[in-house]
Amino acid sequence: PPSCANYNTHRSTCINPSIGLPSHLVPSSATVRGAYSRQHIKLRQENIKMRFATSAVMFGAMLTRATAFGVRQPTFTSVAAGGASRLTSSAASKTALKANVLKLSDAKTELLDQVDTFIFDCDGVIWRGDSLIEGIPETLEKLRKLGKKMFFVTNNSTKSRAGYKKKFDSLGLDIPAEEIFSSSFAAAAYLEQTKFKETGKKVYIIGEVGICEELDLIDVPYIGGPADSDKVPNMGKGGKLEIDEDIGAVIVGFDRDVNYYKIQTAQLAINEEGAEFIATNLDAVTHLTDAQEWAGNGSMVGAIIGCTGQQPTVVGKPSPLMIEYLESKFGMERSRICMVGDRLDTDVLFGTDNGLKSLLVLSGVTSEEKLLSTENTITPDFYADDINAFFEEEMAKVEETV
Repeated sequence: PPSCANYNTHRSTCINPSIGLPSHLVPSSATVRGAYSRQHIKLRQENIKMRFATSAVMFGAMLTRATAFGVRQPTFTSVAAGGASRLTSSAASKTALKANVLKLSDAKTELLDQVDTFIFDCDGVIWRGDSLIEGIPETLEKLRKLGKKMFFVTNNSTKSRAGYKKKFDSLGLDIPAEEIFSSSFAAAAYLEQTKFKETGKKVYIIGEVGICEELDLIDVPYIGGPADSDKVPNMGKGGKLEIDEDIGAVIVGFDRDVNYYKIQTAQLAINEEGAEFIATNLDAVTHLTDAQEWAGNGSMVGAIIGCTGQQPTVVGKPSPLMIEYLESKFGMERSRICMVGDRLDTDVLFGTDNGLKSLLVLSGVTSEEKLLSTENTITPDFYADDINAFFEEEMAKVEETV
């Protein structure tokens, strides 16, 4: 709107102040930076669909209470961590390196006794690619027996919440649908609460079926995604790409079939039609297989940043919206929540910037060398090889008695 600063020069990146979100949602300790035609997959169980749609409304309602929503990341460099209270324990020994991060040594005293709720990233924590990390089922079962609440939050937008429920099931993990949150869901909730549907516009998707499924649940029209995977623009003499003038938003999620047609469509929609630029996340790398790291959604988002000069609204971690939703729905105390992940710039930053405890695991993309490097400025409260370390001491005692 005209009241928004720099409206004329940055029209497509301005967030509508009429959304009306509380200032407490805007990060204070650090700047949080964020850096097909339909292919509808029917949900098999209508009750799951209803729960998903209801939770989308509740999650999105968090947006209506803010005066501004701007999670933007102008560069892909790490940012300083801040804000989280530091756990201390006489049983924990400090590393000799400048990073000053404690390796978990007495999980009961240092962590389990101080945490009621664990928020787990999925890729690199629960699984790698399509392979379950050894020992995870037993560890999750022990946490439930201790009465710990658990939520599984992923920045991967290739699946909807229903899709991730199927993945958990296929890996033999019985995780309730209500405990699963994906960045595709966050994107849909953001559109719902900014009343995008009322504009009569449609969304252009660079991404996979997960975003499509979540938009179907809230009846927001879209084009692109898998339907544009084989398209090639006319780049011959005098060639041009004609796009739908009704595109009002471009959502960029992880897309294994990203191509020049999709990039050009997004570029024209944002630069010429003023469409809003939304990113599900800025992850640099991801786990497609357990054999190596693969270029993540940050590479897709980077392409659109490069050709538009615009910075996206980021809805996945480290955006505070997920924790605001969980806090509101379940009445949880932030100081008793621990974020567990394998990435410094999303998972750990999500914890430190939102007043949570944080634990980095080395079972994913971050090495111990990188974590403890003097160049690293993002430090978790603790780190461990994987979440099986929660009960390592207990397992050692059992082995001694055998």
